[in-house]
Amino acid sequence: MNITLNQTDSTNAQLKVVLEEADYASKVDQQVKEFSKKAQIKGFRPGKVPAGLVKKMYGKSILVEQINKLLQEEISKYIKENDVKLLGEPLPEPSQSNIDWDTQKDFEFTYAVGLLPDFNLPLDKSVDGYAIELDQKTIEEAYENIKRQFGKTTNPETSEEGDFIYGDLKQVDGEFESKTLIPTNRVVAGKEQFVGVKAGDVIKFDIRKAFGDDNAALAHVTGLSKEVTADLNGEFEFTVEKINRTEEAELNQELFDKLFGKDAVTTEEEFDAKIRETIKENYDREADNVLNRNIIDTLVDNVAVDIPADFFKRWLQVTNEGRLTTEQIEENFDKYTKELKWSMIKNKVVEENELKVSNDEVVSSTKEKMMAQFNMPEIPEELAESMNNYAQQYLQQDNGRNYINEYEQLLAEKVLAKLKEKMTVVEKSISAEDFRNLSF
Repeated sequence: MNITLNQTDSTNAQLKVVLEEADYASKVDQQVKEFSKKAQIKGFRPGKVPAGLVKKMYGKSILVEQINKLLQEEISKYIKENDVKLLGEPLPEPSQSNIDWDTQKDFEFTYAVGLLPDFNLPLDKSVDGYAIELDQKTIEEAYENIKRQFGKTTNPETSEEGDFIYGDLKQVDGEFESKTLIPTNRVVAGKEQFVGVKAGDVIKFDIRKAFGDDNAALAHVTGLSKEVTADLNGEFEFTVEKINRTEEAELNQELFDKLFGKDAVTTEEEFDAKIRETIKENYDREADNVLNRNIIDTLVDNVAVDIPADFFKRWLQVTNEGRLTTEQIEENFDKYTKELKWSMIKNKVVEENELKVSNDEVVSSTKEKMMAQFNMPEIPEELAESMNNYAQQYLQQDNGRNYINEYEQLLAEKVLAKLKEKMTVVEKSISAEDFRNLSF
C-alpha cells in the first residue's frame, strides 16, 4: 500500500492511495471464512457452506466492504501520523466510479482534500462588554409584571383602560372572523371605544389605525403571522362577550412563597433585595452572552486565514445531500464560513491551552440543569442516586448525542473564558433600560 499527499496550493491537495492484492487479500479471505460459518444456503448444513461458493455468490460485496474499511483505517492513520489539518474529510474523486470490481486486482483511489492552514489568533483586538446598572424604571416594571402575573382575574360588567376584552372579531368587507382577546393598552387610536363597553356591545374600527399600523400588535390580536397582517386593513367589528381584569397581587407572604419558596423571604425588604438580585443576575447573564458574541465576531472578522472555498462548498453539498441545495449553500456561504472560522479558532485555543472537559463535569452540569428545571436549589440526599441515573440515561440518549452536545458546550465555555483572559475587554457602564434598547 502506498499513500501520498500532493498539495496543489495552500488550501487544497490530492490524496492518492494505491492498493495491491496483497494489501487486502487476507482480509477478504478471512471474511469469506467467517461468512461461510454463518451463511444459510439451501442444500448445505449451517456452517458447512463451501468458501468457494460463498466467494462466488458474495465475493464482490465482501471485497468492496473490506477495501472500503481498509481505506478508512489507513487514511485516518496517515492523517493522524502526519498531523494533516483537514476541513471535514477527504472526498472521493468522480473517477473512482470506473473501477472494475470483477477483474481488477490492484486499485488506485484519489481524494480531494481541503487543508486548513495554521494562523495566528488576533488577540490584540479589544471587545466591548457591559456592566449593567439597575434603574428605578426597570425595578418598577418588574414589580408591575409580578403583581399582574400573580394577580387574580375578575370579569367586571364594564371595561376600563388596561382590561382585556374577549369577543368575536370580524372583518366587515372580508372573510376574516375569529374569537380573540384585545388588550386595551395596545390600542393606539380610538381607545375610548374600548372603554366603558359591556357584553353584547359592538365596536367598529379601522384595524390598522386602531393598532398604530403595528404588524406585531395586529398579529397578537388576530393570531395571524406578521407577514399576513402586513396586508390586513379596513373596517372591523368586534362583539364583546366578556371583560377580563387582573387585580394586582398583594405583596404578602403568599406571593413571597410562590416566587422564592416557603419562608425563603419573609419581609418586603427581603423581597425587594431578592427581586433586585434576580434581575441583576438575569441582566449580567445577558451581558455575558453579548460579550461572548462580541468576542466571537471580533475574532472571526479579524482572523487572517484562507479556507478552500470550492472544496468547502462541495463538502457541504456531499455531507448534507438532500438537505442543502447548491443555491442554499451559495446564499448562506458567508454564514457557513464564519462558523468554520470560529470552529478553527476554538480548536486552536483548546490545543494551545490544553483545555479539557472531564466526564464528571459533563454529568455534574447535566444534573444542575435538571435541578434548575425542577426549581431545586440542591439535590435531597434521598434523590441523589435517582438524579444521577436520570442524568446518565439522558446523556446516553440519541446514541450519545446528548453527551457530545453537553461536552461541546462546556468546552466552548472554557474557550470563551480563556479568551476573556487574553483579550482586552472594554467594559461600559449602562442602565438596564438603555441595555434593553441596544440592538444586538
